[in-house]
Amino acid sequence: MNIHFTLIAQAMTFAILIWFTVKFVWPPLLNAIENRQKEIADGLAAAREGKASLEMAEKKTTEVLDGAKEKSSEIVSQAEKRASEIVEEAKQNAKIDADRIIANAKSEIDQEVNKAKEELRAQVASLAVEGAQKILEKEIDAKAHSAMLAKLSKEL
Repeated sequence: MNIHFTLIAQAMTFAILIWFTVKFVWPPLLNAIENRQKEIADGLAAAREGKASLEMAEKKTTEVLDGAKEKSSEIVSQAEKRASEIVEEAKQNAKIDADRIIANAKSEIDQEVNKAKEELRAQVASLAVEGAQKILEKEIDAKAHSAMLAKLSKEL
């Protein structure tokens, strides 16, 4: 065999292989590579968008939480203020009730004192009349008179 013929045959076979690869194998490989690059680029873009939307969501969440904290502290302060108002109102109502009860009690005491005074006056008057009757019935005697007064003073 001729070495020139072998070299030429191998060169032609290699050229056919290159032509076949460029014509039939290379385009699908390039398409696959391009598609893969496009998918990777789309994935990276989506990741960037996701990251940006996550940051925005975190900021919004922080703002909402801050607003909720402010509102809750506002509600707590209003509740404390209302509680102190209710306590003050209850104290005032209790003081008014106590003053009214004290006034009623004083009035009742005054009435009882006046009633007792009237009863005492009536008893004193009746005793004085009885004493005067007894003194007038007996003769005027100093000893009897002083004994009668002692008895009346004991009764009073």
